[in-house]
Amino acid sequence: MRIEDIAEAEFVPLTTILRAHAARRGDATAIADEHSSVSWAELDALLDRVAAALQREGVGKDEPVAIAALNSVRTGLAFLGAIRAGAVAAPLTSTAAPETVLAMLADSGSRVLLLDAEMADRLAGLPFPAGVRRIALDDSAAGEPFSRWLAAEGAQPEERLPAPGDPFNIIYSSGTTGSPKGIVQSHKMRHEYARRTIVGGYDDDTCVICSTPLYSNTTLVSFLPTLTAGGKVVLMKKFDARGFLELSQRERVTHAMLVPVQYRRIMEVPDFDRFDLSSYRLKSSTSAPFPAWLKADVLRRWPGGLTDGYGMTEGGATAILVAHLHPDKLHTVGQPSPGHVIKIIDEDGNELPQGEVGEIVGHSPIMMNGYHGQDEKTREVEWFDGEGRRYIRHGDIGKFDEDGFLILMDRAKDMIISGGFNIFPTDLEAELTRQPAVREAAVVGVPSEKWGETPLAVVVLADTAADPQAILAEANSRLGKTQRIAAIEVVDELPRSPIGKVLKRELRDRFGGNPIAQATSMTRNIKENDHA
Repeated sequence: MRIEDIAEAEFVPLTTILRAHAARRGDATAIADEHSSVSWAELDALLDRVAAALQREGVGKDEPVAIAALNSVRTGLAFLGAIRAGAVAAPLTSTAAPETVLAMLADSGSRVLLLDAEMADRLAGLPFPAGVRRIALDDSAAGEPFSRWLAAEGAQPEERLPAPGDPFNIIYSSGTTGSPKGIVQSHKMRHEYARRTIVGGYDDDTCVICSTPLYSNTTLVSFLPTLTAGGKVVLMKKFDARGFLELSQRERVTHAMLVPVQYRRIMEVPDFDRFDLSSYRLKSSTSAPFPAWLKADVLRRWPGGLTDGYGMTEGGATAILVAHLHPDKLHTVGQPSPGHVIKIIDEDGNELPQGEVGEIVGHSPIMMNGYHGQDEKTREVEWFDGEGRRYIRHGDIGKFDEDGFLILMDRAKDMIISGGFNIFPTDLEAELTRQPAVREAAVVGVPSEKWGETPLAVVVLADTAADPQAILAEANSRLGKTQRIAAIEVVDELPRSPIGKVLKRELRDRFGGNPIAQATSMTRNIKENDHA
């Protein structure tokens, strides 16, 4: 099977594609980690053994199989083996609170959990859902050793090829908006991701580093298309900037999908410029806002192209900024991908014209089936146009500029309404981070007796000797009267999800407990600014 055939086909099951690559690629490396690697031929045989073992356990077609482990070759085998068994891969957010991981496990309904020692230690002493069989991917005491649990060499599972709409995986949301929900994605949705990536240049010679966890859609939109294209995946157990650069140089990496905070940490490595990154063809980013200044720095100093992708794990629509072709649009997230439709609507669900600010909704071939077992939650994020076409609400506020590039204003839930005025935190954060003394900034709305809600800035300083009040005053001097920030807090680091999203809910919980007019602290001198 040629890569071109995969890109042109409306649908080909992943397991069929991997078998074809195994026959064609043989001894070429398919997946590697810091300790081991498997060739394409070995991958194919091992996936058969994993699938046969799952079927031996009684795992049926479309039944979820839970995985909770750090990145490794075996974690990849567990994920892909579940797909080959005809089951549904359900990677759990292993960095979540232990109680939350177990809640995900129970929600998935999986009767099998493949985990590692680190996860087992975190779950020690907590009650597991009844009837769940534990398999230790690292052959530790976390469960039955994986090497012993595997079906015998040469085992062949029953073939259970999927229909396009059958569930492929369940991805649990990061929990930035509350309790995580299981997002069900179909085989067809995954195939569409792969087709798009192959058209974008993935092939046999592609080598990709996956440095975010395999439970994240950010990782899977790189991991799965690389394998679909017949390339090589290198899995990092845990990300560190220097290690990433060393791995890039040694493996002659061609592509990477990173979140913005990873780009920032990599670009801050003091001797970044001594690493040979000439093998890079393309770097991509997604999952969190990517500051224009950081995009510009990556374009200037790191060989290869750069794209910034905007979308949701739930699907909807994707916008792509090809930054190296549009250096004057770095403040945007680009234009809708081919076949993707993005609309801006008002609070009553009416479509708004170009240039007006409103809620973003999207329709495309890569939309989730729904939230696992939560039909009501699924209906809450759906919007239908006048022709009955289904869209997904992105939860963001934005607008299209005069050239059709999408500008994100903020998360709808993060918009601050102060004295009747809408305030977009991203505008305030941009003013704060213009100052050299500010490394990072997040602005959240906190209670105000006078205005109902008012902006509070939480900053990480680049210069620890800087005066927070001077920073606040400088930012407010550039902001409109209704936008002014009421107070500032200094922290060592902003709370983030494992894929780099700032957890503003945690900041609101931490700093917004009391009306701001009554609050004082060593790091803030609170005096509410007059909006009138």
